[in-house]
Amino acid sequence: MTRPDIVKDAQKAFEVMKLGGIAIMPMDVGYSAIGGSAAALKTIFQAKKRGPSKLNAMLGDMQLHRDVHKLDQRGREIADALIMDYDLPLGAIAPAHLDHPIIQNMEDAALAGSSKSGTILMLLNAGNFHAEICRLSRETALPLFGSSANASLSGTKFRVKDIEPEIIDIADLVVDHGLRKYHLYEASSTLLNLQTLEVVRYGSCFELIADVLHRHFKIDLPPPPSGHILNLVKHRLCD
Repeated sequence: MTRPDIVKDAQKAFEVMKLGGIAIMPMDVGYSAIGGSAAALKTIFQAKKRGPSKLNAMLGDMQLHRDVHKLDQRGREIADALIMDYDLPLGAIAPAHLDHPIIQNMEDAALAGSSKSGTILMLLNAGNFHAEICRLSRETALPLFGSSANASLSGTKFRVKDIEPEIIDIADLVVDHGLRKYHLYEASSTLLNLQTLEVVRYGSCFELIADVLHRHFKIDLPPPPSGHILNLVKHRLCD
């Protein structure tokens, strides 16, 4: 038996994406299909059969978030509290410095499918593998974008064996690190607009995120709507 080699596996995935390929990679909030080129993102989009309104998410660490996202003091403090103080994963949405070198390295088609009204969605704090791949992305100024490794509307996949064959088939590399950390939520990351505080998607750790905002910032996020998977999971775990 050997331990996973996160650094080595991340380097392999990065080399694949640097050459224009697609890697399926383990994030704490589920497996993701990621690419570093417009062609790779188009292939992911088509394989997933995503609706035209869906956008790609950027992989980023806190340094990249602070460099790319344009936020007021409240927005910065919210992000720092959630990630630095409480160690929670977050899909952070905020206006972006589109003149930042890593954004400038994006092809026009990739940027068009990954931004809306000047905002960028960035997945933050999604585990050790995520941290290493983000470091490589930041240090080489190669932007990495994508989305969850599943057919659209089929649910986030927390094991490689559950990913649909048509999604596996588009990948040049699959990094299998087993069952992912937040599988009990049965949902990917919570998406929060750090400027408007709109909950764009209810996902993993939402109740913890809402608690932090309530206690430290006197902000009350609306609860998930009736019938949402988070409510069903909560009731099942409490039974």
